[in-house]
Amino acid sequence: MKWDRLALIMFVLFFIISSAPAFAKEQQKETDHYTLEVTGSSTKTSDQEHHDTASDDSHSQGAHGHRNLGEVLPLWSCIPFACMLLSIALLPLIAGNFWHHHFGKISSFWAAGMAVPFVFIYKGTAVYEILHIVLADYVPFIILLWALFTVSGGILLRGTLRGTPMVNTGMIAIGTILASWMGTTGAAMLLIRPFLRANNYRKNTTFMVVFFIFLVANIGGSLTPLGDPPLFLGFLHGVSFFWTFKILPHMLLAAVIILVIYYVLDSYYYKKEGAVAPDSGEKKPLSLVGKTNFIFLAGIVSAVLMSGVVDLGEINTFGIHRAVQDWLRDIILIILGVLSLWTTPQSLREENEFTWFPIIEVAYLFIGIFVTMIPALLLLKAGAKGDLGFLINAVKEPYHYFWVTGILSSFLDNAPTYLTFFNTALGSFYAGMTEANSVPLLMTENAIYLKAISTGAVFFGACSYIGNAPNFMVRSIATEAGTPMPSFFGYIFKFSLVFLIPTFIIVHLIFF
Repeated sequence: MKWDRLALIMFVLFFIISSAPAFAKEQQKETDHYTLEVTGSSTKTSDQEHHDTASDDSHSQGAHGHRNLGEVLPLWSCIPFACMLLSIALLPLIAGNFWHHHFGKISSFWAAGMAVPFVFIYKGTAVYEILHIVLADYVPFIILLWALFTVSGGILLRGTLRGTPMVNTGMIAIGTILASWMGTTGAAMLLIRPFLRANNYRKNTTFMVVFFIFLVANIGGSLTPLGDPPLFLGFLHGVSFFWTFKILPHMLLAAVIILVIYYVLDSYYYKKEGAVAPDSGEKKPLSLVGKTNFIFLAGIVSAVLMSGVVDLGEINTFGIHRAVQDWLRDIILIILGVLSLWTTPQSLREENEFTWFPIIEVAYLFIGIFVTMIPALLLLKAGAKGDLGFLINAVKEPYHYFWVTGILSSFLDNAPTYLTFFNTALGSFYAGMTEANSVPLLMTENAIYLKAISTGAVFFGACSYIGNAPNFMVRSIATEAGTPMPSFFGYIFKFSLVFLIPTFIIVHLIFF
């Protein structure tokens, strides 16, 4: 893995260093423009005149004065993202050994395949977009996953626990409840190893992990902003903390349907296998070891919540404006992870079969996913002015919001997808109103639209391995433990289309 790590580091450094002149020049233009506005000077420098000319050539300006590339990017700019997804889907099947040893290089290749022409054509603005998604999205994403992965890996459930259909259904149900309070990633990382060990004597375990992903890693996170990133974004934009309890009926319906299906399948395979729990003699009572890590886990949840409720100003890093409390949260998460490593005996982690491979795999693959999906996200954020405008304009009814938000969330980052259609709904019903005034009205007068957006973003994250952060990690941990997991397309065609989509159709018919 040494060369993969080197490739990842070199990729990031390449774009920071090689594009620094263009980026610095654009930042200087913006600084000059801002300075003259503040001083009220009517005299224009040559740099400012050049900036004005460039502004006339562009369609519009995005955040912090940067050109809104989503309005000019062609739809085919998403090809590297499609190739990245196809690599994840096909290479493990047709070139498994090559993929296992070089997935980091492949991820970096597709990221560079998008980023090099992107920077060459759009220069400083492109650098801004790449740095923004790396610093504001990817880095906090990986830090949070690493902290949860590290802390949960120090918690061990000892004792005799055998995976009968009733026990398995109970464990998934408990994880579904926990997901809204400690996050889908936290609940999934806490329970996946005990779940796998409880079923290590069973023959058919693939479907068990898939249903675990459905509920614990996704649908269970529907009830609070702590559960899933899209709901946390809604909370940051004015949706009250407990408003999401209004989608409790939607979550209960989907969870009950999937749990019942799971119990029937598990009972069928349990009888078909003639499964008999191995008798190792005296049954040992269940006990938790590494309880100190629950304090660290609570610290992680508190740090995430803190970052959404306090305002400590902003820090400009390489031109990227990030809130101080976000950096503080990331530092706290790193400290908590280090404390977990320091206080938890290595022997306990070994007994828990803890290794670093799953988080390394996620880190390498998702840098490629995050970078290559920049054009898709920019097109989506451009709304009706971008090449995806036909899709945005077609979203009118509640069920439109449910399905379009959901389907896009299955393959794109569900947090910005949620925010796109959240803003689309605000613009449709309360154009010209401030967010502070319009969001309370959306929560009351047109609550059905916000429910559709929220459930679509959270529920549909279960439809693919990349739909939500913990999906790929659960898959990686299960594979490492010896559970054969379906391929990318196998997961979608054998499980999502067969079990999830019919469930979502029922949710649509009853609620939307």
